[in-house]
Amino acid sequence: MWRQLASLLLALAGTPALAAISVLDDSGNKVTLAQPAQRIISMSPHVTELLFAAGGGARVVGVMNYSDYPEAARQIAQVGSNASLDMERLAALKPDLLVVWQSGNTARQLEQLRQLGIPMFYSEPQQMEQIASSVERLGQLMGTEAVARPAAGVFRAKVAALAARYGKRPPVRMFYQIWDKPLYTLNGKQIVSDAVRLCGGENVFASLPVKAPEVSVEAVIGADPEAIFGGAGDELAGSGLQIWKPYKSMLAVRRGNLFSLSGGLLARAGPRMVDGAAELCEKLELARQRRP
Repeated sequence: MWRQLASLLLALAGTPALAAISVLDDSGNKVTLAQPAQRIISMSPHVTELLFAAGGGARVVGVMNYSDYPEAARQIAQVGSNASLDMERLAALKPDLLVVWQSGNTARQLEQLRQLGIPMFYSEPQQMEQIASSVERLGQLMGTEAVARPAAGVFRAKVAALAARYGKRPPVRMFYQIWDKPLYTLNGKQIVSDAVRLCGGENVFASLPVKAPEVSVEAVIGADPEAIFGGAGDELAGSGLQIWKPYKSMLAVRRGNLFSLSGGLLARAGPRMVDGAAELCEKLELARQRRP
């Protein structure tokens, strides 16, 4: 009996403890959890989509406003907006992981969250590939790799198909308009520009230092893009593109290359972004076909 007990004790001593889970977030920080996250708060709509895609929708207990996809996200408690956070409500949800948007949540909000002492994953995809890796890393933190890995694989396959079809097509110089009053665009480091490159497009303001710079109408006229895209809305009026109609000497206006992108799919760095990229690619191809 003593011999059996000694053997059992030796076996238990040799059994490794439950390993901690560690991943690097998009800021390069290591996020470590003692066990898979069970109660997660998403601090951005794109993060909500990433968490659901990674198989963790049932574990999301709080979201920010505009978290409206998938449909189930609409039923989750909201903890605030980019203007303010309900810290009391957030704490009452007892999260064991916060997934924040590095450039979308204010510095004050991030400091408030840090003071809670809850592990934080910073999400800031800047290339399409980072969307896939985000799904995988969040899947690791939740222990849902069986869902996350295939989902990331599907996303990568769609991106690869677009690259194969459009990546070597003749370039199209384009202006991407995210707002018209005042006039805002995106630079080359923002993830939308990665989708533009994937489709064989060239962002005329890629070199600007600010990720979402304000530009003048005169600067756009001077750049004379071959195509102009509105970031959301199904009609020209809905995307603010009607402001260009009077400038008939512009190449994009002369050729009828004022394009709106439906549903704002490119606006969120989540798995649906590849569908927005596909629409962008198709319309850039239409601009090519309109060349003399």
